[in-house]
Amino acid sequence: MEYLIRRIAGLMILASLTLGYFFSPYWLLITAFVGVNLVQSSLTNWCPLETILNKFKK
Repeated sequence: MEYLIRRIAGLMILASLTLGYFFSPYWLLITAFVGVNLVQSSLTNWCPLETILNKFKK
């Protein structure tokens, strides 16, 4: 599960950087959101993406 979360976070960052470079800098807000979420999950030991993925897993 941890590897899947890291992979999704990395892909979201790369995608938003690419979209921000080619289309609009507003896409970089996704990068900021992912970064804030990573910091939040390291402090609280709760990841919203993990909760969502666990619901699909069942």
